[in-house]
Amino acid sequence: MLAVIETGGKQYLISPQQKIRIEKIKKAKEGEEIIFDKVLLLVDDEGEVKIGQPYLEGVKVKALVKKEGKSKKIIVFHYHPKTRYRKKKGHRQPFMEVEAKNIEA
Repeated sequence: MLAVIETGGKQYLISPQQKIRIEKIKKAKEGEEIIFDKVLLLVDDEGEVKIGQPYLEGVKVKALVKKEGKSKKIIVFHYHPKTRYRKKKGHRQPFMEVEAKNIEA
């Protein structure tokens, strides 16, 4: 079984027992179960494809939050030549690692 879910403004292809990294959800804590109800596409065990317009009714993906964290630091550097303008910033994007438990159709 496969499903395409939407969360954090992005789309993810997910199957049961698969781990993915998504944008952090403020309401969810580590060890909690979350439900993704914005399912765009579903491929069941027989190979039948269901496409939502934009979402499928009554289809949910249950997942367990495994861990929360921050990704590696990236450097943002602004520079204007000949004007002594230099600005250096670092950024670490927060993420959640979730494991899909099952897809309910």
